[in-house]
Amino acid sequence: MPSELMYQIALTQVPMIGDVTIRKLLDHFPTATAIFQARRHELERIEQVGSARAAAIKDFTDFREVEQELRFIEENNIQVIFYGDEKYPGRLRTCLDAPALLYFRGNASLNAGRMVSIVGTRQPSAYGIRICEQLVKELCSNGVTIVSGLAYGVDVLAHATAVAAKAPTIGVLAHGLDRMYPAAHSHIAASMEQCGGLLTEYPRHTPPDKQHFPRRNRIVAGLADATIVIESGMKGGSLITAAMAGAYNRDVFCFPGRAGEWYSAGCHELIRKNKAVLITCAADVMNAMGWERTSVSPVAGRQPSLFVELSPEERTIMQLFQQNKQLHLEDIYVLSRLSGSQIAVAVFNLEMQCLVRCLPGQIYEPVI
Repeated sequence: MPSELMYQIALTQVPMIGDVTIRKLLDHFPTATAIFQARRHELERIEQVGSARAAAIKDFTDFREVEQELRFIEENNIQVIFYGDEKYPGRLRTCLDAPALLYFRGNASLNAGRMVSIVGTRQPSAYGIRICEQLVKELCSNGVTIVSGLAYGVDVLAHATAVAAKAPTIGVLAHGLDRMYPAAHSHIAASMEQCGGLLTEYPRHTPPDKQHFPRRNRIVAGLADATIVIESGMKGGSLITAAMAGAYNRDVFCFPGRAGEWYSAGCHELIRKNKAVLITCAADVMNAMGWERTSVSPVAGRQPSLFVELSPEERTIMQLFQQNKQLHLEDIYVLSRLSGSQIAVAVFNLEMQCLVRCLPGQIYEPVI
């Protein structure tokens, strides 16, 4: 016999039935099972359902695909969280376009006491990298869960910094959990599952198509208490996320940047139009949110590995230490000639392998 979970997944795959319609159906029926077992005329009477959508529900027969989805879920230790479940993110539940179903793999709580989304450009400057790392470290030390979209640049840097601090961080994906996009972030994504997690509304076999990213951004915005934009141009996903956060009555914060630089323009525009509050450090965020300071003890680091296989970017950075005992993050940025996102990933991997350590002031040195 089909289970309630099978009917929940099936409901999200019925043609013409979206998140808003599912929520409307749940106002009239207690479970997904009851929706499928209802008579057609009962469904037709519901506002926003009508005859066409009622027929789509009653005519749905593709349960074989749903069964395959269930097998994938069981084999990969994935949690399926339906809109009516207790584990469903409470903050997200208040959003009118909240996903009816979420797929989650990890250990973090989606209802943590303090959650902040951090977004920004895919090509952060040395300044952007520095303030992102400092911000995340300070927020994590005060018990804040970091949310972002695992994209290049600021997103992955925020996740990597949280993982290095052994703090919870949640990556919201624009595809199914059977893949990772971009593939270069697979290592970080795997590390995030240990103390954080990966979240998506999409079933397996869903590719990272262009139209999925704006929908992903609404989850990034709705899942947290506030959204922080590190650096952003005048267009892009960061400003979309900020706009959604504002529409959800969430706090939006921005760091100011150098006048005239493209990566500062988006933040300055948000501040100029009073759509975001200017901040300069984590303390500004804590004060604005009314959060008291906490003391989270760091976890002891691991011993360095003697046999590691480095990526070309990691080798480039390690070679810099052959002539320099210590390097500031900005020096690595200049000397390596790598992009900001490449540096973020490479430095994170080197820290995780205990080949380099970060000292106060964003200074790095080799461990062995």
